Amino acid sequence: MDELLSTAEAARLAGVGTTSVKRWADEGVLECLKTAGGHRRFERAAVERFLREQGPAVAETSSARWATLLTRAGAYELRAALFGARADADAWYEVCDELGPAIAELGARWECGDVSVLEEHVASERLSRALAQISDALPVSERGPVCLLACAEGDDHTLGLSLAELCLREAGWATLWAGRRTPVADLVGVVERGEAGMVALSASTIAVDPDALSAQVKRLESSCAKHRVPLALGGGGPWPGALSHAVRFTSFRPFHAFATDALAKARRAPRRP
Repeated sequence: MDELLSTAEAARLAGVGTTSVKRWADEGVLECLKTAGGHRRFERAAVERFLREQGPAVAETSSARWATLLTRAGAYELRAALFGARADADAWYEVCDELGPAIAELGARWECGDVSVLEEHVASERLSRALAQISDALPVSERGPVCLLACAEGDDHTLGLSLAELCLREAGWATLWAGRRTPVADLVGVVERGEAGMVALSASTIAVDPDALSAQVKRLESSCAKHRVPLALGGGGPWPGALSHAVRFTSFRPFHAFATDALAKARRAPRRP
């Protein structure tokens, strides 16, 4: 029998999110088998044949669909689409892995003039609000471990951070939103005072000077390592290649696993005075 792939493995092979693979299977355009437990399995040869027949448009399908939705949908329609995607996925991090490329696609449309500045700002703000509302509705213990969320100094792009917050709250973390323009000294202060069990720092592709970003990471790494606080780095920013304590993530699935493990360790650790 040909090698069988899970939905996540087929999605990685196709370069799309899992919800796209599930939709193709449900629509009958991608052959799929079902296990006794009802899980989808895909023959590698069938996935590769599908990709050859569909061409490069396959990888663009999910991000393009979301980017168009972001610029055209109203607030209620967008939230309905997000919950619909979650219903088709196993977790919010799968939806986030589809939204990440869609945000990049939206930026690319703005750069080439297909989307106006106003349309890009409205779409970004609408998505940010929808993600915040969904995150706030996820039940977490406010007395439990807290993850500090911040953009690197010099970066004003918070959508990636909003996706990270959704993943964190689904994993059980309470969150402390520092957002944009928070000095790294203030972030270090939170760690030093024992107010954060984890730190997540985001940087976009063009917003931060590499040397300045490296200095920020070095300072945060020193404080986080001293107090045994995990430090997660996300986004396409020019992160330093050598990391002594921080862990860099390029997708939300491994970030969710990292956060889940870090939460378990934080709950077992004695509270600092």
